[in-house]
Amino acid sequence: MKKIYFLCTGNSCRSQMAEGYAKELFPSDKFEIRSAGVEKHGLNKNAVQVMAEDGVDINQQYSKLIDLNYFNSANLIVTLCGDARDKCPVIPPQATSIHWPLPDPAKATGTEKEKLQAFRKVRNKIKDNLFELVQNYK
Repeated sequence: MKKIYFLCTGNSCRSQMAEGYAKELFPSDKFEIRSAGVEKHGLNKNAVQVMAEDGVDINQQYSKLIDLNYFNSANLIVTLCGDARDKCPVIPPQATSIHWPLPDPAKATGTEKEKLQAFRKVRNKIKDNLFELVQNYK
């Protein structure tokens, strides 16, 4: 079974959304999907909301720190922000590494509507990236 690990700073938004989509798109009998952060910030309610709008329930996911055992056995490691890429442990030799430089929607300012739009924009980019990844990573 192939292991995919999505990493970002606080494992509250981007990596959680990527994990949610990946679990929908990759066959569970061939892929184990996890996410984590270099810190734990808790699952962001706006991430949960915008994913639910697209039919993906991430409500039961939770913020986790990088598990070095899983990290060292992963086949694919995807960093979703510069902080995770820069603070990430050395990528193990068997793993492929991909970087998706996505802005942190949790740092969006403005009205609640504007903040949710920032989350939707990042969610849509993650979804597009994952559709491409599914096509190219077997």
